[in-house]
Amino acid sequence: MKKAGLFTIAGVAVVTLLGLVYLALTFDASQGGTTTVVIAPPVEPVQSPSPPSRAITPADNSILPEIRLQPQTDPVAPPAAEPIVEPLPTEVASSPVQVEPETPAAAPLPSLNESDTFVFEELRGISGGAAVIDFLVSDQIVRKFVALVENISRGEYPQTGVPYKPIGTDMQVRNIDANLFVMDDASYDRFNEVVETFIALDTDASYALYRFLSPLFQQAYAEIGFRNQSFDDTLRSAINAVLAAEEVEGPYQLVKPSVMFLYADASIENLQEVHKLLIRMGPENASKIKAKLREFRNRL
Repeated sequence: MKKAGLFTIAGVAVVTLLGLVYLALTFDASQGGTTTVVIAPPVEPVQSPSPPSRAITPADNSILPEIRLQPQTDPVAPPAAEPIVEPLPTEVASSPVQVEPETPAAAPLPSLNESDTFVFEELRGISGGAAVIDFLVSDQIVRKFVALVENISRGEYPQTGVPYKPIGTDMQVRNIDANLFVMDDASYDRFNEVVETFIALDTDASYALYRFLSPLFQQAYAEIGFRNQSFDDTLRSAINAVLAAEEVEGPYQLVKPSVMFLYADASIENLQEVHKLLIRMGPENASKIKAKLREFRNRL
């Protein structure tokens, strides 16, 4: 075959292939289908200046590869990240709070003039208090107690205006002669019941009651002229005056120049009144009184 014929054939083949490619690219594919595009293989450059003289048969296209183009779809957005839920803090079980029971509020104090009934009710509420009430006067109990304490703090002992009832039994004596007497030991017994009742009082409860009633005692103390002094100090001085009393051995001789007996021994007669009262009580009763007062003073 001549070279001119070969070039002609090659040119025709190239034009034909380009036409087929154009048709494939511009052909509308059916909706939702797959479009098949046949792409011609690259053409080897022909060295001969003349086109080939042989025609290309349709069978030559059967060897071309097929490329299937997938239909374009919208890009799928990545799934939204699930929100991170922070776990709730674990509650730490705490120990139950201990609630202290409320202490009942103390009853308000009455006025000093109207305090007798209130004081006796409070005294009746402590151990041994009801028995003590039987020996007390019924009026102005706070004022009379304060006056007694003030006198004892100075070593004195009042004969009137005391907060307790009279013993009701006279001192028993024996006659030595017409002008001289001696105190009988049986005379001590008249104080036994009073002393036993006093020492049976609950010391702690008695002190608590005294502390509760202190405003009334202080007011009564101010009324008799001691406005700038503490009644606590005066009560402490009174207790010390009783505890300072020395024991004097009997027998105790007495004289009676008038209505009342006096100690024949001047050293005894010149003792403080509170000391002479302890002598009349007898050594055993005096010892019990002192022991009880020491207990109270230790709390004061």
